[in-house]
Amino acid sequence: MIDREQVRKVAHLARLELTPEEEEKFTTQLGNILDYFEQLSELDVNNVPPTLRAIDVKNVTRPDDLQPYPNREDILQSAPEQEGDFLKCLKFLTKE
Repeated sequence: MIDREQVRKVAHLARLELTPEEEEKFTTQLGNILDYFEQLSELDVNNVPPTLRAIDVKNVTRPDDLQPYPNREDILQSAPEQEGDFLKCLKFLTKE
């Protein structure tokens, strides 16, 4: 079972600010998920072959192709704030 303090710790590590209502909600939801995993761990899977994926799919990605935007000024003008030729955003990484 997971308690509210563990939810707070995970939220802190994920840099999330949760309200008391969200803490309660996530404590319940994560507890239910962990209970379900407990049920799964009780299953007899000795005769089930190990697999990595349910279907055999590999590297389903598109190549990254650099395609410059035709009008740089449009991008800069659509940003709430800019500084010179850069988009300005709030600081979101800290060393806590």
